[in-house]
Amino acid sequence: MAPRHGKGLTVLALCALLGCMFGLVAASVPLYRLFCQVTGYGGTTQRASAAPAKEVADRLITVRFDAETAPDLPWEFRPLQASVQVHPGEEKVIAYRAVNRGSQPVTGTATFNVTPLKAGIYFDKLQCFCFTKQHLDAGQSADLSVSFFVDPEIVDDANTRDIDTITLSYTMFRAKTDDAVRSSALPTKSSSVN
Repeated sequence: MAPRHGKGLTVLALCALLGCMFGLVAASVPLYRLFCQVTGYGGTTQRASAAPAKEVADRLITVRFDAETAPDLPWEFRPLQASVQVHPGEEKVIAYRAVNRGSQPVTGTATFNVTPLKAGIYFDKLQCFCFTKQHLDAGQSADLSVSFFVDPEIVDDANTRDIDTITLSYTMFRAKTDDAVRSSALPTKSSSVN
């Protein structure tokens, strides 16, 4: 009887190990996202509810804007301005324009990051179109807003004192589901394109 009992324990231990492995796989994506949000790893920006109460720093930083569109999304997607200059701590609002050049309604969703990567922990978004899916009917356009600030602590960090330019990049993808409702973090201007 002892050998059978040993095999049962081995099978049970292997099942428990397999269950732990599946649990780690399932938790890895949310844990990685959380790690990136907390540390700014990989140029992940931060999310804030308000601009800092600290004084605005004297230093000027140029924030450039970049946009890419996935090949399967029939949209034109671009920033409305190439760059702005900001003082760390100063809130800015800029916009990107999305135009559905296709013949069908399409829902898009954006991913984002900043470069240099070490600036991610100091780049804070207050509101952004990237927090929600964007739905555009055929020929429709929308101006999609981003409200952000650069944390004044960037000036005091020895690792980031050399940063004078930050690039905010978005890539717009086709959403997995084409939702009929478009919801953006800030009001957008919509119109039909002829």
